[in-house]
Amino acid sequence: MSENSDLIKLYSGQILALAADIPFAERLENPDGSARRRAPLCGSTVSVDVTLEDGRIATFGQDVKACALGQASASVVGKSIIGRSRQEVETARDQLKAMLKSDGPAPDAPFDGLKILEPARDYKNRHASILLALEATLEAIDAASETACA
Repeated sequence: MSENSDLIKLYSGQILALAADIPFAERLENPDGSARRRAPLCGSTVSVDVTLEDGRIATFGQDVKACALGQASASVVGKSIIGRSRQEVETARDQLKAMLKSDGPAPDAPFDGLKILEPARDYKNRHASILLALEATLEAIDAASETACA
């Protein structure tokens, strides 16, 4: 019984509202870089497209096929991603991972909205889905950088 009530708390109204309002929910026509990440355990996927300007994300598009937690994470990322550097995205990813796996604090601003996913700490099978948006964004930035150097 308590496991069911914990799951109900996990899927709070705020998380469901974020999941229903994912910004930049369309792929870009001419991205500088793209990436697709999949969480093997649950099958959630996030595809990300970026264009870069002076090493920062200028435009962003994402296609999110994930559970509500993965969608909520993608929503927070989408609201904060424009103008961010690779280092800022990597820091957010590392902080989110630490929050979920090591009881670390929530990521710093502008990704501090990911704090809403703290209750997912106890659900290790959800961690990969929650990390997808940031991991796909990092891969898309790397792909854009490789293209620019070629």
